[in-house]
Amino acid sequence: MSEVLVLNKNYIAVSLTNWIRAIRLLYLDRADVIDEEYKTYSFNDWFELSQIIKENKSGFVHTPKFKIAIPEIIVLKYYDKIQLEEPRLTRKNIYENYEYRCCYCGKKFDTTKLNIDHVMPRSRGGKTEWTNVVTSCISCNLKKGNKTPAEAGMKLILSPHKPHRRVKFVLTLKSNKKIPSSWQRFVDTLYWNSELEN
Repeated sequence: MSEVLVLNKNYIAVSLTNWIRAIRLLYLDRADVIDEEYKTYSFNDWFELSQIIKENKSGFVHTPKFKIAIPEIIVLKYYDKIQLEEPRLTRKNIYENYEYRCCYCGKKFDTTKLNIDHVMPRSRGGKTEWTNVVTSCISCNLKKGNKTPAEAGMKLILSPHKPHRRVKFVLTLKSNKKIPSSWQRFVDTLYWNSELEN
């Protein structure tokens, strides 16, 4: 069964759907088909085009009297929302939040040379939360030890902060299918612009 990429009306990928739902949304005038050149087709336009074209990557739905091409991408006409998710407090997200820099000396390091430091040490009641954890190189971490930055005579170059919420979109394809080339620019745009401010 062909999967169809669904974009919101701002052309941001929001989900995948099956061909049945995609054609239903087209027929109900809730979505248009969109091609790689950003040209859109209403249901009637797509129906007429389907009678002319000989090949379609996603195939056709055939009835005794006509055929309709299965679209690869549809764009919703009335939906402009995107799902945002709070970033989870994981080692990877913490490293990415501080761009793999030590928050004390400011230098970039490989993950093998970085630690996660509690600004207020855990042994002194500091919690493991976005506003109390930063990345620290091994040297700065040893210097700071079980003290606050002020007690250790150190200054935070990068203050602890929670990253912005991110666009939530998980692209999971059935079997080991590759991403269709027609989806690529929309998926790439989502990837490169996934961290949004409120």
